[in-house]
Amino acid sequence: MSKFIKGMDLSTLLEVERCGAKYFENGQEIDVLEFMKKNEVDTIRIRIWNDPKSEDGEPYGAGNNDLDESIAIAKRVTDAGFGVLINFHYSDFWADPGKQIKPKAWTGFGVEELEKAVYDFTLESLNKILDAGVNVTMIQVGNELSNGLLWPEGQVPNYDNIAKFVSAGIRACREVNPDIPLMIHLDNGGNNELYRRWFDNYTQRGEDFEYIGLSYYPFWHGSLQQLEDNMNDIAVRYGKELVIAEVSMGYTMEDYKDYEKLEDHERKGYATRQELVEKIDYPMTIQGQVDFMKDFLNRVANVADNKGLGFFWWEPTWIPVPGSGWATPASLKYMNDPGPCGNEWANQALFDYDGNALPIWDVIREFKKN
Repeated sequence: MSKFIKGMDLSTLLEVERCGAKYFENGQEIDVLEFMKKNEVDTIRIRIWNDPKSEDGEPYGAGNNDLDESIAIAKRVTDAGFGVLINFHYSDFWADPGKQIKPKAWTGFGVEELEKAVYDFTLESLNKILDAGVNVTMIQVGNELSNGLLWPEGQVPNYDNIAKFVSAGIRACREVNPDIPLMIHLDNGGNNELYRRWFDNYTQRGEDFEYIGLSYYPFWHGSLQQLEDNMNDIAVRYGKELVIAEVSMGYTMEDYKDYEKLEDHERKGYATRQELVEKIDYPMTIQGQVDFMKDFLNRVANVADNKGLGFFWWEPTWIPVPGSGWATPASLKYMNDPGPCGNEWANQALFDYDGNALPIWDVIREFKKN
């Protein structure tokens, strides 16, 4: 059994720093990576988009995680002593259950061309990442694949094509370095029917892999009990170690408009709508975030057959600084999304709106798997 991973997704780190973000502990400015190391974080997750800008070169935002930007983050965290989880989206921007948009360069490709494109892109990217000296300790082939990838060819229920595309990425990773463990990642960690249906279909068709990744956002994905029940079932059913590849929980419902410096029509506001928050296990307060984390960690660490491998908090440093939002006008056009832009996530970070470290860090540092 591997050690229990304590991970963070820092895909927007360079962008928020360029926009002026600073972080503090007890009133003293800190190097955020040194702080995380001190608090027992060991692995950093970084997404990769193919080409996150328009044909005219306008950036899509949200970290602008093309290969160069992501390598820059990955080198910095490697130098700071962390392992790196590389997260391939196979899209020019966000890939999730609601959208799996082909990269612009792959528009019009058929199934075989897409399969080759996934293989080539993965192979070339991973070689560049490793050549740059990045300490890659895990790779995620696709992001939140619950409804497939590379739509429409790879959309559920077309599991034959889904398996072809994911397997192409897996083969490329094995070609570059067969020793790096691979993850396949779905969202909605409380939905057992989804995981059984998806992985039953995939495992009959696709290349083998090491880890099942789950997203778990309590305001979207059911109760902690539903998460625990699903993890226990799929750990036994598939015999894979489980990683919560994305998790977060808010610490406040206070607005942060004054920090973003956007007009109302320019900002989307937070993802944690009041009607969603009313249904979750813990209140969205500083203490609620602490209590949630204790409960969550205990459940992940006690998955059946000792298969709970760890977690990655999603975007803990994405505080509301002007200029760093979830999208830009250029990316809204790519996604055919009405918008608006702005920061949706700041009330779920692990630092408050002014960049002060929250008490949840004590929970992360002190947690030990039995």
